Amino acid sequence: MSDETPLTLHTLKPAEGSHRERKRVGRGHGSGNGKTSGRGHKGQKARSGSHNMRPGFEGGQMPLYMRLGKLPGPNHRMSMPMGPFRTHTTPVNVRSLDAFDAGTEVTPELLKAAGVVRTLRHPVKILGTGELKTKLTVHAHGFSKRAVELIEGAGGTVVVIGGAPADEPAPAPKKRAKAKAAEPEATEPEAAAEPEAEAPEPEEPVADDTDAEPAEDESSADDEASTEDEASTEE
Repeated sequence: MSDETPLTLHTLKPAEGSHRERKRVGRGHGSGNGKTSGRGHKGQKARSGSHNMRPGFEGGQMPLYMRLGKLPGPNHRMSMPMGPFRTHTTPVNVRSLDAFDAGTEVTPELLKAAGVVRTLRHPVKILGTGELKTKLTVHAHGFSKRAVELIEGAGGTVVVIGGAPADEPAPAPKKRAKAKAAEPEATEPEAAAEPEAEAPEPEEPVADDTDAEPAEDESSADDEASTEDEASTEE
């Protein structure tokens, strides 16, 4: 008879070396983990509940995600250097597409059903590692330049989901133009337009008749006074 114990419910036990007993701390100096129980001396992490701090907390000092530079917008790749605000993509190389039959329309749903990707929570991007000899129509959220060359070189087609085709450059963002006053449209050509009449020069003011008469009277009165004076001197 063999020395092996028959496998029954009361003889079940984990494989040797797969189970490790819990570390018992605070059981005196002789246990090797007495007094401070491996936590060191004082400080925040020596207290109970100190290991339940939120992710990214650095004891009150300026955390890393606030010290690093950021760009505006919540969905930009470099908007936030970490956390849920950074965008992610699921990479798929063209060598994984060579397993499909020629003429197949490869979509993210088909890639998940075939086990190429695990989840569709993130956009799928096709990369250019490997070779592709099968003519396929590939639908994805993004393509690398090398991947487009390999897919189209095999006679296939690239279709970008939710964007412009991969072979066309993305349109540049429009700049806000300052509002200009609407110019009236000319009904006739400028050559046929009549020249504008020159403004008349201002005329010199002319004295009124009423002003001229008193002026003549004053001069005649002065002449008469002078003749009278001369006559009196001669006498």
